[in-house]
Amino acid sequence: MENGRAQFSTKLGVVAVTVGSAVGLGNIWRFPFEAGIHGGGAFLLLNLFFVFVIGVPVICAEFIIGRHTGSNVRTAFRKVAPGKAWGVVGFIGLLASILIISFYSVVAGWTMEYIYQSFTGFSGVHSVEGLHDRFDAFAASNWRPAMWTVLFLLCNYVILVRGVEKGIEKMSNILMPLLFLILIIFAVHSLTLPAASEGLEFLFNPDCSKITPRVVLGAMGQAFFSLSLGLGCLITYSSYFTRKTGLMKTAFLTAGLDTLVAVLAGVIIFPAVFSFGQEPAAGPKLVFEVLPSVFANLPGSMFWSAAFFVLLFLASLTSTISMSEIQIAYFMEERNMRRSGATNLSILIAMVLGVGCALSFGCLGNLKIGGMTLFNLFDYVSSNILLPVGGFLLSLFVGWSLKRSIIVKELLNGSDSRWQRRLVGGIVFCLRFIAPVCILAVFVYGLL
Repeated sequence: MENGRAQFSTKLGVVAVTVGSAVGLGNIWRFPFEAGIHGGGAFLLLNLFFVFVIGVPVICAEFIIGRHTGSNVRTAFRKVAPGKAWGVVGFIGLLASILIISFYSVVAGWTMEYIYQSFTGFSGVHSVEGLHDRFDAFAASNWRPAMWTVLFLLCNYVILVRGVEKGIEKMSNILMPLLFLILIIFAVHSLTLPAASEGLEFLFNPDCSKITPRVVLGAMGQAFFSLSLGLGCLITYSSYFTRKTGLMKTAFLTAGLDTLVAVLAGVIIFPAVFSFGQEPAAGPKLVFEVLPSVFANLPGSMFWSAAFFVLLFLASLTSTISMSEIQIAYFMEERNMRRSGATNLSILIAMVLGVGCALSFGCLGNLKIGGMTLFNLFDYVSSNILLPVGGFLLSLFVGWSLKRSIIVKELLNGSDSRWQRRLVGGIVFCLRFIAPVCILAVFVYGLL
């Protein structure tokens, strides 16, 4: 504790919680189907580029604000820009966290259903068409999706109510190594499949002729959304950093390990898809319809299917924990609530809205706002509007408005290294000129 505020206690904890915040369904679900529909290797190459020219600088921007202010996302901007309109960035992050955890928890609940279904062998249904019909029937069944959504949020509650060090940090120190262990086991197994070489060639052999404006924008968007930029998770988490934490090093580690998870997911999925004659460009249905069909053809199919959906569950949990903490920190510091009360309120809001999102595939399917169900509306508003706008304004604020002395102090952390000073200059350049342009392009593309 420093000045009465909780802090992460170890370097491992800092890395585990920040990587856990970034790693989620965007890595293991979204990356494979985005790579599949955008040509594989060319998409991966572009994605790696944008992770380091957009991702790392914006992560550093969030870290700077979080540690410098030691406050929740709303209070932080009032401290660094008192009386100015920049405070809207904190409000955007807070609102986005509420909307995202509501629909994200529904998808996370699906992973829990599929863990259960894995042990039943999907009741003998193994064709993609049959699994498609089975998923539609499950999503429309009302009580089961709602039940899994509530159970998933209760898992969040058990961790969050224990606090920053005993809850979030301890959980991350256990779950993140476990997640990587499962990933590595899966990746090694995938390399033994008959068409592993074809899957690896698709993922790692870039065909530059496939690079189109659509592929470039897709890679930009994946880099941005995979790292949960513009949301405020990393502002909140970095407010718990000690002065000993190297912000640039942690930013590179976070971006690098987050990308490694996505690449490992590709190594797991594409050899399996090619080996069993499935389509790599299957899109969002790849995980919940195509892969269960693939697992059915593997020896020990029950184990591999269950382990994969456990992997998705763990990735979902580490992400939603960080989104909930945005709200909890706000309620504690702005509304003077105890942690238990703040946690109760955060999870209650998520449950009410989450159940509404879960039921939007069933009995609330006819309840539409702007032609969209509650699930689709929350997804669209947060992913296509709030996150890009928040990331755009954050880049402009730190790049152009925040005092350079604050940036230098936080990123150098007392170091007088020449190459680190040059790196700081490069990060500021990206925040001023590259990140805003790229994020604006993603924003416009998402509205089309």
